[in-house]
Amino acid sequence: MNSLLSQFATNVRQNRGFYGALLMLIVLFVVYNFMHPRGFSTPVLVQNANEAVVLGFIAMAQTIPVLIGGLDLSVGAVMTLTACIASELVNGSPAHMIFGMVVTIMSGAAFGFANGIIIVYGRLQPIIATLATGAIAIGLALFIRPKPGGDVDGDLNWAVTNSLFDFAETYHIFDDGKAAWFQPIAWIPVPLIILFGMAAIVWVPFRRSLTGRTVYAIGSAEGAAYMSGLPINRAKIAAFTLAGFFAGCGGLYLAIQTSSGSADIVQAGSYTLNSIAAVVIGGTSLLGGIGGAVGSLIGALILRVISFYFRILSIDPLLQTLVQGLVLLIAVSLGAIRTLRVKNRLELFR
Repeated sequence: MNSLLSQFATNVRQNRGFYGALLMLIVLFVVYNFMHPRGFSTPVLVQNANEAVVLGFIAMAQTIPVLIGGLDLSVGAVMTLTACIASELVNGSPAHMIFGMVVTIMSGAAFGFANGIIIVYGRLQPIIATLATGAIAIGLALFIRPKPGGDVDGDLNWAVTNSLFDFAETYHIFDDGKAAWFQPIAWIPVPLIILFGMAAIVWVPFRRSLTGRTVYAIGSAEGAAYMSGLPINRAKIAAFTLAGFFAGCGGLYLAIQTSSGSADIVQAGSYTLNSIAAVVIGGTSLLGGIGGAVGSLIGALILRVISFYFRILSIDPLLQTLVQGLVLLIAVSLGAIRTLRVKNRLELFR
């Protein structure tokens, strides 16, 4: 028992940022539900989940480039591009919709792969390269969707944006959601299952792989990683490819949620900036090598819960942007605290 407690205490010390973010999320969300007239109910939870999913995916997308010490300024644009693609393809027969979803996500991954190739073999700084490729992504989105529109399947929209019970009822599974064993979990929002499911299926295996460990090594000390014979170039390309994959997931969900696509430049920029804040709030260092996608997911949820308070407290819409800006500034500033603890200044230029 003492050994388990000691291991847990060590884990908490090593991941202070993550556990601090998790505690903050729990406190903020519980207080929000106490304040909400219909708090602690399935409809409120489903609505909140729907508002958080896209930012959650974009935050995970931003995490991997940050872990190698860079920033991907194209994640919001790739999300917008893939949403426009999905608005064209995700309709028709089930086979056609599955094909459209695969094409949408793979388009995001392909764009991320292109980012990685440009950065590695063009020897460009990620922040510069992705600023340029993000503009290209928006241009392609405008080519696909000069005007907002689309025709995403309505049943898919209903099933994916509601609870497990609604999903089961839509597709006539689990005895239309009436099976006794299914009732205790029928309230769970499908959006949260999709979000955390993708994190578990994609991120966790990647982190434990040689490529994933190399990503952390690059962020900690790229020179040492190179001298150790680790596959530096492969890891960098994989990092940006995975970032594009998660951005594609975010774009696909956005298209399904809104049943349309729109080449919204302001939206793309907003998601990109918020993804950086979510990454820092979730305990990932902007210097690289520390953190993870799950922590960034928690950070994204925190940002969304803060926005929920705007409605509860009836904060003037003109002040909401100011508050969000302050949160972003504080979050990014927290990421710089580590530099104040550095005794040897040479460590800042590793």
